[in-house]
Amino acid sequence: MCVSTQHNAPDEAAGVLGGVGRGALEGLRIADFSRVLAGPYATMLLADLGADVVKVERPGIGDDTRAWHPPADHDGTSTYFLGVNRNKRSVALDLTTDAGLEQARALVAESDVLVENFRPGTMERLGLGPRELRARQPGLVYCSISGFGGGAGAAIPGYDLLVQAVGGLMSVTGDAAGEPVKAGVALVDVITGLHASLGILAALRHRDATGEGQLVEVNLLSSLLSALVNQASAFAVAGVVPGRMGNAHPSIAPYETFSAADRPIAIAVGNDRQFAALADLIGEPGLARDDRFRTNADRVAHRTELRDILTRRLGTVGADHWSAVLLAAGVPAGPVNTLDEAFDFARKLGLPGIVEIPAVEIPDASADGAQGRPFRQVANPIALSGTPAQYRLPPPRLGQHSAEILHRSPDDDHAPAPDQAAG
Repeated sequence: MCVSTQHNAPDEAAGVLGGVGRGALEGLRIADFSRVLAGPYATMLLADLGADVVKVERPGIGDDTRAWHPPADHDGTSTYFLGVNRNKRSVALDLTTDAGLEQARALVAESDVLVENFRPGTMERLGLGPRELRARQPGLVYCSISGFGGGAGAAIPGYDLLVQAVGGLMSVTGDAAGEPVKAGVALVDVITGLHASLGILAALRHRDATGEGQLVEVNLLSSLLSALVNQASAFAVAGVVPGRMGNAHPSIAPYETFSAADRPIAIAVGNDRQFAALADLIGEPGLARDDRFRTNADRVAHRTELRDILTRRLGTVGADHWSAVLLAAGVPAGPVNTLDEAFDFARKLGLPGIVEIPAVEIPDASADGAQGRPFRQVANPIALSGTPAQYRLPPPRLGQHSAEILHRSPDDDHAPAPDQAAG
């Protein structure tokens, strides 16, 4: 059995949007054994920058998120899956069979990076662990993503909600008098994916200099503790255990949402000059000279009184009015937008929001022509002047590229899934 040695995506990737060339990571191949969110998000970011990502999926089932709907696209594909799997090619491999494992090893042998998020120990049992593979391939960068590391927490399932709970994020999210609240998206998975992509790029830089690959390990819990930044630092340095404060900030005031006449508005005053401008614009210029509010420390100490005054004044006019006049005076402010409003706001500012990837025609596509329609995707937020993000391929169908990469027809057998570790 042979695996294609071509590191760049095939001819169907020729329709490149938004730039010339194939990207900063052209020539890099990634064997992506990850599923759900953290790993796929990391590899999609790298694929956007030019890497050829080969997504290894279970025959007949594929990535778990393929079945996570509603909502779904026009052809019934989960929008969750579509959101983190563009610019990838999919191969179906049954890792429970000798043939599937042989194909997996051959794929890795032609790859620069391997990414996986199985439960710790699974890849070792399959003969695909970092020690075994790197013994044969010293230049391989092997990225392992787990929920709670490979030690005492190895058996704990790595689900984002669980990590938000045990990792402390929910303890600082929500109203003080209410229940702990999770973030509105799987934020820990996203942060971990960013850490994974950063670790991979650092390891590749080291390989460029020395020829040596290495093991990159990230886990959801450690990623969250790092991302808690000021809240975690308050505990690490001063022993402060923070609690829930709604939308208020523990160290800055006013820095929260307020009720305008029609909807909430966020005001983020970061210094005394901004506060003086805010006070003047709401018709309370004396607030900036009031001993209770003269400095940020004063305002934090008297945040309840300050909030009452601001709420009374801001409630007389709509959020859009306040946003316009406050921003014009250099005071950070804006309405609490819905997602459609947020994308429209980005568009008005000339920032990337949604892009369309031309569909790739597939001979055996369904009769309704769904594969002929363009795919709408959220744009990559990284702007590179010389090698911008590329949108070459729509999210793949399960096993769509098995034949061209593995030189065989996709295996349609349903295979049991190895243990999964992290989202």
